[in-house]
Amino acid sequence: MTWSHALKETARTGLAIERTRTEPLVAIRGACGVALIIGMALWLGSPTLAVSAAFGAFSAGIATFQRSWRPRPWLALAAAAGLAVSTFLGYLAASHTATFVLMLAVWTLLTGMSWAVGPVSGLVSTQMVAVMLVTVTLPTSVLGALGHALLIGLGGVVQALLIVLFPVRPWGVQRDALADALAAVADYARRLRHDPMAPFDPKPLMEARSAAALTPRQARRRPRQLRGYRLLAERIRPVLASLADPVVGAPEEGPERDRVRELLAATGTVLDAVAHAIRHGRPVRVPSDAMSVLQVPEEGPKLSGPARRAALRLISLVADVVEASEEPVEEVSAEGRTVHRFLPRPGIPGTVTAALRAIRREARWSSPVLRHAVRLCAVATSGYLLSTALPLGHAYWAPLTSTMVLRPDFAQTYSRGIARFLGTLAGVLVGGGLVALVHPGPYLSAVLAVLCVLSMYLLLRTGFIVTSACVSAYVVFLLSIPGEAWAQTVQARVALTLLGGLIAMAAYAVFPAWETPRLRDRLADWLAANGSFATAVFDAYARPADRRPRQVRDALLDARAARAAWERSEAQAHREPVRHRGLSRHAARAAQTALSTMGRVVMLLEAHLPERDAAPSEEAADFAAALRQALPKAVEAVRERQPLDWEAVHRSLERWQRKAGDRPGVALRGAGQLQDALDDLAEALGKSARQKRTPRGPSQ
Repeated sequence: MTWSHALKETARTGLAIERTRTEPLVAIRGACGVALIIGMALWLGSPTLAVSAAFGAFSAGIATFQRSWRPRPWLALAAAAGLAVSTFLGYLAASHTATFVLMLAVWTLLTGMSWAVGPVSGLVSTQMVAVMLVTVTLPTSVLGALGHALLIGLGGVVQALLIVLFPVRPWGVQRDALADALAAVADYARRLRHDPMAPFDPKPLMEARSAAALTPRQARRRPRQLRGYRLLAERIRPVLASLADPVVGAPEEGPERDRVRELLAATGTVLDAVAHAIRHGRPVRVPSDAMSVLQVPEEGPKLSGPARRAALRLISLVADVVEASEEPVEEVSAEGRTVHRFLPRPGIPGTVTAALRAIRREARWSSPVLRHAVRLCAVATSGYLLSTALPLGHAYWAPLTSTMVLRPDFAQTYSRGIARFLGTLAGVLVGGGLVALVHPGPYLSAVLAVLCVLSMYLLLRTGFIVTSACVSAYVVFLLSIPGEAWAQTVQARVALTLLGGLIAMAAYAVFPAWETPRLRDRLADWLAANGSFATAVFDAYARPADRRPRQVRDALLDARAARAAWERSEAQAHREPVRHRGLSRHAARAAQTALSTMGRVVMLLEAHLPERDAAPSEEAADFAAALRQALPKAVEAVRERQPLDWEAVHRSLERWQRKAGDRPGVALRGAGQLQDALDDLAEALGKSARQKRTPRGPSQ
């Protein structure tokens, strides 16, 4: 993609306004928190204190809107506490430019590294720096600075108390995540009726797993409807694929295929009904005709072989889903121990340790997170020094804009830069115009500021341009409480917003962290994860008595994570103005298709794992050994643009086929499909490998 095309695409993305589901009660609750803290500060303190307190409540409210499975009160308290500490330190350093610039550099560097922990941590810490840049401009003493910091913390306490006292949809994000997972499996079942090779996006299942991470106390208090469904959805998905697949399931046409279509449609109907009940907290209402289909017909089974086994397992799993709506389904291990239906969430020490470990992993020069931190530090400090030298005042506005605009990837940085400038222009003009025409006093300015906060909370997910307009108008009204000149506000903020946005976008162009050159590494990681998943499954066929379900499960989760990492990288690279010299877009799509097919084949085999008392398979053990031996070299070949060699896997498959004769089992048919996927991957990446090996001749 050229620079002109990339800029056009990012501009279109930044100016887009989406229609999304709003949360009016949550928005009203957050705005009430801001209104309470402003009113208390105006009544008991001064307009300057009201501004500081309002920023604390505002920042804490924004933190609770981020997509996180953590309890919302803790997010509000953490955001307000961090903002209070950063503001107090900023007050202490603000009297000397050099000291403040040094403090800003350290703080922005830490803010950039916080993206290693996760997007929520990165967004909340970015918000802290942005608000700190505004609040430190309010005149005060050291003792007054401590009072400002305490009021900012009080704003977070008020927001947390409102969340506890007036909960809106308790467990709502967990309900939505679980309902989305069931709905995704239901949609997958319906698509398999018409396309037996239909792809499945595992993202809803991954989010449901993340939402299931609870402390033991939360696990005891969670609603009954959130228990048992996630693992059932995980187990249903491969059974659906194996039932619909014409190689290991029913034939492509005929009475058996008609029966499969009926089962898939009925499964989709039942799962949709359960997802609707979970999302809205209502009893499950399943149509009787769908349940009648999910039973063995009175005239006898209509399916045979592996398809019949898959159908019986599907019927049993769907029955468990329906029964789970009444009583939680417990899963018992082979040793007789009950398996917990939630993932343990680490406590505060464990969370801190994990965060430090994540930051340490990204402390390398090739890391996009470290490059983002360095870029953010340089842009914020240079923007502050440059705007201080200009005769515009409001020196904080340029680094504030740069901090809010910069993101670790190219597309978000440029789209947010354009949206930030136009949104700020609109918000400052509207807010400044109202201040100039109405000349509101402190209380009317506070009311207008609260209305802007309410609008921003309501429209938070519609687009960054809308959010920027609401925030800019909010700042104008808030700073007019102590009596700031509106004309200077308009002129300075428009000019410095443009300056901050240009510095941020120029910094990414000068010091980029392109995702495109990392695509081959992502492909190699995905191949390694899929290979580990495949060898774990074939080991289960080779030695059923020694089967370790946890090993297969962990390998599946690693494969999903590797696929998600590839999809994120590919989506970012698609919008970058650079090209991968060793991987064309066509080759990347073909390789993605091959690896997706590889994962799907292994998933089909997982649905037919033998019982522990089944006979061992020497052929499966030989195939697993050949695959395990060939994988490291293949992974390295993907990274280094070398041809892939699957000769050992081919020979093992041929030996297996000769011994099986004309009676291939499910495992052998799956191994054949797996070999075809590996050959497709080698063919997709072979062209670029040949181009590297072939030297260029003289010009003709």
